[in-house]
Amino acid sequence: MEMTRDEFETLVADALDQIPPQLAAMMDNVAVFVEDEPDPSTPDLFGLYEGTPLTERGEWYAGVLPDRIIVYMGPTLRHCETYEETVDEVRTTVVHEVAHHFGFDDHELHELGWS
Repeated sequence: MEMTRDEFETLVADALDQIPPQLAAMMDNVAVFVEDEPDPSTPDLFGLYEGTPLTERGEWYAGVLPDRIIVYMGPTLRHCETYEETVDEVRTTVVHEVAHHFGFDDHELHELGWS
């Protein structure tokens, strides 16, 4: 699948816009980025959450840099064959990484069908 970075970033923004407003309002100190490629040790990674989930934050959590959600364009486009498949994969990746921000682990996300 071929797509410009601007088009891909729009898909990520659209996926974020689909998060229910009640949940989006609860997201705290997190930034979302699009990067071309993940670390070479994980070449097929579609997304990554780096930070401290909301469920693990305590009184000590103050003055820290924002958590990061990264969506990787290269692996996603190599995996998808159609525009519609790309939209679905970006949405799944965004939901998956946002769920990590809320404290869900990979096992829970797999059981819910978001892995």
